[in-house]
Order: sequence, then C-alpha cells, then structure tokens
Amino acid sequence: MTQPTDPVALTAELIRCPSVTPAEGGALALLEERLSAAGFDCTRVDRGGVANLFARWGARGAAKSFGFNGHTDVVPVGDAAAWTADPFGGAQKDGFLWGRGSTDMKSGVAAFAAAAIDFVRDTPPEGAVILAITGDEEGDATDGTVALLDWMERNGEAMSACLVGEPTCPERMGEMMKIGRRGSMTAYFTATGVQGHSAYPHRAKNPVPALARLMAQLDAHVLDDGTEHFDPSTLAVTTIDTGNPANNVIPAQCRATVNIRFNDAHSSASLTEWLRREADKVAWDSGIEIAMQTKVSGESFLTPPGPLSDLVARAVEAETGVSPVLSTSGGTSDARFVKDHCPVVEFGLVGKTMHQVDECVEVAQIVQLKAIYARILREYFA
Repeated sequence: MTQPTDPVALTAELIRCPSVTPAEGGALALLEERLSAAGFDCTRVDRGGVANLFARWGARGAAKSFGFNGHTDVVPVGDAAAWTADPFGGAQKDGFLWGRGSTDMKSGVAAFAAAAIDFVRDTPPEGAVILAITGDEEGDATDGTVALLDWMERNGEAMSACLVGEPTCPERMGEMMKIGRRGSMTAYFTATGVQGHSAYPHRAKNPVPALARLMAQLDAHVLDDGTEHFDPSTLAVTTIDTGNPANNVIPAQCRATVNIRFNDAHSSASLTEWLRREADKVAWDSGIEIAMQTKVSGESFLTPPGPLSDLVARAVEAETGVSPVLSTSGGTSDARFVKDHCPVVEFGLVGKTMHQVDECVEVAQIVQLKAIYARILREYFA
C-alpha cells in the first residue's frame, strides 16, 4: 500500500529552499517534481522575473473543480544572529518545526499539496483538482497569482471554488476562517510652497502647516462605523516629512503619506475622490499647492456565507472540534485576486510567529491542516 504523503517532511524540505521573495529558491521546482509524479499536469507560469506554478489533476475545463492557492516566497530573515535555529534548516524541536516560512506559508502549501496528492491517488474524483502556487505574494504581487489567473483565462483553465491556505487562526487551531478582506490603498501628498528665511516668513509660503492641517483633518474623520461583515474602516497617517536639515529655512516642499484599510462601504475610487476634495479645500484656504498620488493594493471583497464557507467550516470542526468564526479581519492576501475568478475563502493554521525571528509552527497543526484539506476535497467531490 502506498504511504500517505507526509506534510511535515514536505514543509521541512520547502523551508530548506531559500525562497526569499522574489527568489524561487528551488521550492516550486520541488513541488513540480512531487505533483508531476502524482499525475498532475504542471506548468510553470513565470512572468516578470517571478516564478509561479500551475498544477491540475483531471481534465481541463472540468465542470467541477476545486482549487488551492498559496505562496512559497518568504520575507527576509532579518538579523540572522538573533535566530536560535537555522532560518532555512527546517529542524524539528520540542514539537515545533522551525524556519522562515514555516508558518507563512510553506506549511499551508505542503498540507494542501499532500492532501491533493493522496486524494487523487486514493479516490480519483469526477472533476479537477487545481493548485495555483506563486512566488510573489510577499513582494509586489503583480506577477504572481495575477499572472496565474491571467494564464488560466487564456488557456481555458478554471476553478469552481478556491481555498487560500494563509494562516488565519489567531491563537487556536480552527478558530477563524476568512470570507473576505478589507481593501488597502495608500495616498501620497506633496505640498509645495515658496522657500525662505524663517526670520522673514512673509517672504515665503510655508507648506508644512497646510499639510499638517490636512493630515489632522483626515485623521479626525470617521470613515464609517463598520458594515454587516466588516469592522470600521481605518486611516493612518504614516509619515510627514520635509527632509529639511536647517532650522532657519522654511522649506519649499513637505510630503505626507496615509494608508487606508477600507470595508465594503467604500471603493478606492470613492476614497480617492474624498481625499482629493479634502486636499483641494486646504490648498484653496492656504494658497499652497497640494499634489496627490494613490496606490491601490486591493479592493474590499466578501464571499457571502454559503456553500463554500459551510463546507470548510464543517471540515474544520470535524478535525479540530472548533467551529470557526467567519472573519474579514487582517491585511490583504492573494484572495483579493482570486475573488474575481471564483468564490474564495481562506483557512490555515495559527499565524502567531509569521514574519518573526524564530518563526515556527506546531508539527501537530500541519498534520491537522492536511486532514482538514483532505476532508474538504472528499466532501466537495462526494
């Protein structure tokens, strides 16, 4: 009898691949080898210097297909001397597996790859199982999952539903799944006046007070009180800077940045219009020119509670004894791209150590996660 695929050993092998974004580090090559050997049709979908892997078991264009999405790229190690374990060693100690990416999210990728390999081997389904794995989630994310979805559309590949394997549980395995995410955007302001001597302010036009006033007004504004499935939107002023080293010079320019995390009461377009109106009011009152640029990381989205979230919740409760809360909290994930392709939810393990020094994951959680993903596949195709 064929031995089950060990998700812990596979996670350790992936950790040993130094795939600091956007480096592939051998992680996708390893997965392609394992998935190909299990009968998956694998295609590298590299774009813009980023490595991506598409793997499908079953027929292209199958009427019913279930997809997993995840990433093998990791954030930098930081101060390597501060680690008590080799960041790329994949060592087991005291019931934990240690290394960069152990939590975010090589364990998730290993768990769904192992579940998919065993499922198609032991109970070949009527339909397709798809794995869309990127090497560009921790970076700019412009040539990762987006590239995979673009390629899928061009080549007639499709997922009927998708699960993103990001860590979703704050403290306890099984306690939370994500059915949506807030949108994220950043606005960059440049206020321009006239440089002059601080002893003769009437001969200058100081941009600093005008920009400070604008930032205060934006910070004080209540965007909303939350919606049915989302917490209130938030705006944070993250920097105000002139780069002025002289205390007797009124600067010609001042810059500021704000970051907004917004719920489904807004769009990036509506928020951009509001920011522009507020900036124009201050510019008119002060006589200071205020330019603005925005960068949108993603719009808010929601997969309403229904068949997909019910399926995942049943599997989680069956394997952990915990009924997961349906949440839209946290930052952005690649689910923001997948939601334009098919219904998507997120479920993964406890994420307390992600991006930290001495990142580690409880070995038992990896085993549980594979069991949850395997149960999802069995019920979906039952």
